[in-house]
Amino acid sequence: MFVAVLPPEHVRAELERFLEPRPGPAWTAPSQWHLTLTFCPSVDEWRIDQLVDRLAAVGRKHEPFRLRLAGAGAFPSVERARVLWAGVEQHGVDGHRERPLDALAAGARAAANASGCAPDGARFRPHLTLARMSGRDNATAWLRILDTFGSSTWAVDEVVLVDSFLGEGPRGRARHEVVERIPLRSRGGSRS
Repeated sequence: MFVAVLPPEHVRAELERFLEPRPGPAWTAPSQWHLTLTFCPSVDEWRIDQLVDRLAAVGRKHEPFRLRLAGAGAFPSVERARVLWAGVEQHGVDGHRERPLDALAAGARAAANASGCAPDGARFRPHLTLARMSGRDNATAWLRILDTFGSSTWAVDEVVLVDSFLGEGPRGRARHEVVERIPLRSRGGSRS
């Protein structure tokens, strides 16, 4: 199970058009594209309501902000790429919080911990996974291409709690199902 920001349909379409004529790695299906804020490898069913309540409290503390996909990278390294990813440009509201996605991720992680849904130990690195590779590939050429992409900017006004079903998705990958949509605070007040 994970907490994420989903790019809107028009941003997915832009990225899909950019990748479509570029055969090569096994591109991730557009329906799978998301920005993970925190990942919890194992969540007991009876903890989900508490997790949703704590995430709602986090959402009420954060105003909507703007994001844009731009830049690219590879995990664990360019020389031994296992994952190609698109980067993120974060834009705070009225100059507040230079990295609002990072702050939201920290809140989501705290909510998961407080709910007894231990998040994995990975450091938050905002990215959208584009492709999986063998780990023996040098991704330099792909990163040059991917670095030329920049999406439209969009407003992030919610996070989603997503359940992941391993092996049930496209090409034997995970299938994702949104469990709950959690709104962020509206400007100038609370959002119900």
